[in-house]
Amino acid sequence: MAVDADVLLDWFSTHGRELPWREPDCSAWGVLVSEIMLQQTPVARVQPIWHEWMARWPVPSALAASTQGDVVRAWGKLGYPRRALRLHEAAGVIARDHGDVVPSDVDTLLALPGIGAYTARAVAAFAYGRRAPVVDTNVRRVVARAVHGAGDAGPASNTRDMNDVEALLPADDAPAARFSAAIMELGALICTARSPRCADCPVYDACAWQLAGRPEYAGPAKPVQKFAGTDRQVRGLLLDVLRGSEGPVEKARLDLVWHDGGQRDRCLDSLLADGLLEQTGGGLFALPGEH
Repeated sequence: MAVDADVLLDWFSTHGRELPWREPDCSAWGVLVSEIMLQQTPVARVQPIWHEWMARWPVPSALAASTQGDVVRAWGKLGYPRRALRLHEAAGVIARDHGDVVPSDVDTLLALPGIGAYTARAVAAFAYGRRAPVVDTNVRRVVARAVHGAGDAGPASNTRDMNDVEALLPADDAPAARFSAAIMELGALICTARSPRCADCPVYDACAWQLAGRPEYAGPAKPVQKFAGTDRQVRGLLLDVLRGSEGPVEKARLDLVWHDGGQRDRCLDSLLADGLLEQTGGGLFALPGEH
């Protein structure tokens, strides 16, 4: 076995980051909020917003009672703001159907709005200490290198990736859940995509990639995600105008944020379609529920 659970858990006990959603007193709701926020967003950007959310909305029913506009505004600069609306919708279901307590069962979690395979298993493992294969980009990279001897993971395959991680998990719930956090941390801190810190790796001696001479990754190239000039940037600029206003605004104010009128209008239409903005009867634009 290329990833010795005892060795990895010892390393994690010493080197794992102290994050608020890992604290013993953090609720399952706090874990769920963190997992939604952390999707495609670095920890450093998430932490201050997470603290604000948990102070303002400590239970799902508190978030569900707020307007969508409040939720989108509070999401701030985390990016991919549709996540905020999905979390708001999930909070309503948790409050209504689950006694204001985030479910612990993976299948029940999967039935919540906007909760996918990764998030359901992450909540089961990290909030409830359940044995569940939790697979993100970091975990896939560690498994690819340590187990398969490949420089990177290549295209994702949910079934294959979860089977790989399932085979590594300790048999009992508590150590399996902690192992899930530890292998993810190893990928985030040590076994990074660029410039991995192999000399600091606790499983260095058994790593299949090291034993194979660290071969270069020869699979399909991953698309490089740019931001400048993309629709994501323009959508963010348009939302910023509404977050900074106390009510609906005229389209003329939105027209100032981007020089390309065609792209700007396309992004405005997409925000309306996603429910992140609404248009009033008078032709003004507002965050959802704020007109």
